[in-house]
Amino acid sequence: MAWIRFVLMSLALLFAAGAASAQDGVQNRGPHVRIELIAESERPAPGSEITLAFASTPEPGWHAYWENPGDAGLPAKAAWTLPPGAGAGPLRYPVPHRLIIAGLMNYVYEAPFAPLVTLKVPADARLGDALPVRVKLDYLVCTDEICVPEKAELATRLTIGDGAVPADRRSRFDTWRTALPRPLGTPAKYQVDGKTFRLEIPFPAAATLSGEGYFFPLTDGAIDYAAPQRVVRDGDRIVVEAPSKRALPKVEGLLAFGSQGFLLSAAPGTVAAASAGAAPAGWITTALLAFLGAVAGGVILNIMPCVFPILSLKALSLVKAGDEAGNPRGEALAYTAGVVLTCLVLGGILLGLRAGGAAVGWAFQLQDPRVILFLLLLASAIALNLAGLFEIPAPAFANRAAARGQGGAFLTGALAAFVATPCAGPFMGAALGTALILPWPAALAVFGGLGLGIALPFLLLGFVPALRRRLPRPGAWMATLRRILSIPMFLTALALAWVLGRQAGVDGMALGLGAALLAAFGFWWAGRRQARGASHAWLPALPLLLLALAAAALVRPAPVGAERPAVAGAEPFSEVRLAELRAAGRPVFAYFTADWCLTCKVNEKGAIETEAVADAFAKGKVAVLVGDWTNGDPALGRFIERHNRAGVPLYLWYKPGSAEPEVLPQILTQAMLRNLSSGG
Repeated sequence: MAWIRFVLMSLALLFAAGAASAQDGVQNRGPHVRIELIAESERPAPGSEITLAFASTPEPGWHAYWENPGDAGLPAKAAWTLPPGAGAGPLRYPVPHRLIIAGLMNYVYEAPFAPLVTLKVPADARLGDALPVRVKLDYLVCTDEICVPEKAELATRLTIGDGAVPADRRSRFDTWRTALPRPLGTPAKYQVDGKTFRLEIPFPAAATLSGEGYFFPLTDGAIDYAAPQRVVRDGDRIVVEAPSKRALPKVEGLLAFGSQGFLLSAAPGTVAAASAGAAPAGWITTALLAFLGAVAGGVILNIMPCVFPILSLKALSLVKAGDEAGNPRGEALAYTAGVVLTCLVLGGILLGLRAGGAAVGWAFQLQDPRVILFLLLLASAIALNLAGLFEIPAPAFANRAAARGQGGAFLTGALAAFVATPCAGPFMGAALGTALILPWPAALAVFGGLGLGIALPFLLLGFVPALRRRLPRPGAWMATLRRILSIPMFLTALALAWVLGRQAGVDGMALGLGAALLAAFGFWWAGRRQARGASHAWLPALPLLLLALAAAALVRPAPVGAERPAVAGAEPFSEVRLAELRAAGRPVFAYFTADWCLTCKVNEKGAIETEAVADAFAKGKVAVLVGDWTNGDPALGRFIERHNRAGVPLYLWYKPGSAEPEVLPQILTQAMLRNLSSGG
């Protein structure tokens, strides 16, 4: 394809030269696409990421090209000149249009458009420093008759500051972001059936789409660009049929309906022909199944190691309340409201980020070391409170509901949901993956279902007196129980400190532990004053706690460099290495993990990293690939999404000769891995 473009472009340019001289040089005046480099913030904060836009306006009659230009044309190339420590990501394009010229398909922009780029600001930049940004852009512009290569040298000078974004600038960038295609959360597959390329994209019938469907391939050579396509919505899937050119290991592209676009990746598989007359399954059915899956996953989360320490707080509260004392129904409802609202907020932020083109998944917030440091301080405070170092006073800001315990129940529920995000249980992964492509009301309902599942056990305790009567009676033993319950919270704080060290390095972990020590001293001071009955017991300790929280503004991700240690004999995951191992006929176990995913760590310590499994892998010559998603690697994120998962853990078993991997359960056992290694 490259040589065809070369020939076509050469002919076009030769024709352009002749045409230009024949038309008084009017056509060669430029630029024919006016480009302006705009930063979303003129004062980016140190270590942050900001978005740059190439606001482009083609002259009437001229067009520029998409990332894959089609049968002819060339994509733009950017050469950046940036200060040390700064970096620019790839160009992200809006959905293009089709333009057929002389039987050749072109993927172009004829109206104003704006590719976006993410700029990484140096972490060691100081307030007031200048941040010069320069870029040389080479691109091709054409009319229906001639093409002209153009260059643009663009620059902007930013100043390190507070990261503020003016409201009008944010609105403008939000408009551009809306035009970007969204990453699709479910894997697609394709089949070459004779001379027909057939692509199947799982897509709920509930999702509203308008306009004509079209598949813009990013992978070159899979289909005939200029040939007509047949795009059919067939129940909960979309089927694209087009003349095939050749079979490829993978096909990536953009599925567009009008101005809506979805980025996808398809692996080879079996795709049934579309039945155009088939009745859709109905969006209610799809949404209901995803909702039930999320509820079931939420219920199971209650026994996961990352949630249990928080649940112990609520268990202690119920024991204190006894059978009929207090307001168990009110507390149960408040706890449920806290869990569900937190899940809805996190889900809403996740949907918003994905609408902006970010390839993020569930628990996205835990990829930020600042959030981990905040959780470290929070877990330390809870543990020290349970251990008896200080008492949490009745919150002055709370209303009478809080005094009855409902305010505390709400906050406990919110905390449980926030800390539960690193976990993923059975039913939950597929449900959240489906939620990412549902219309936003249905998607939020799925996230709400997850919260309802987490809260369901305490909701039952609150409304079923027979269950409450099975709880032990209040007594002196509760003080001892409270001290015991501090142990899992201390362990949680220890685990968070370890995660912080993995994300932010030794310096970051030392900063986090120092902040925790500072906070502990503040709690001890307040506790001593409480014991003496001093008024305003918290006043002297308050500056220390604020200083501890301020440490979150200083922690930074560790530089990408040395590979993390993995399972003995394991290799870092890459799709290239995976293809090599599969071509060599070896069985491959690929697993995707993150340091903040406690379910992942339990599986690794309890099954994957055991001696019995290592021996079985060695005997079966099993290759092990590890994908570390701790810092949210977008390439891994896209691969995970293609397997209908919104986060980790994800375990894939590639059997030699099998086209598709086997997706293993999210709770692994040694016997399961040994059996797979032996070919069972």
